[in-house]
Amino acid sequence: MPNRRDFLRVQAGRRCAMPGFVLQVAPADRPQPLVRVGFTVSRKVGNAVARNRVRRRLREIAGMVIPGEARPDLDYVLVGRQAALARDFGALRQELQEALKRLKALALATP
Repeated sequence: MPNRRDFLRVQAGRRCAMPGFVLQVAPADRPQPLVRVGFTVSRKVGNAVARNRVRRRLREIAGMVIPGEARPDLDYVLVGRQAALARDFGALRQELQEALKRLKALALATP
């Protein structure tokens, strides 16, 4: 997602906070054939090296989990947290799967 407008739109949607990241989800503004995922890490996490490391870790787990479990009618944003630096990679992957399940349950529960 290259657009700031898209990030702001998704920010207003649903979210699920996990120790290593926050997953934000909102309906896509136009039909997409592929799932769109954005990544952001604030300066609170650390210097550029630390932020890029968090972003790379989130990209990797998203590449493993998102294609099988995400919906193309939704846009996703992963907001990295400082805990993602020290968190076990397997734990981050499990957290993303859990966050997707929670958000899917919320989407089904609301009319």
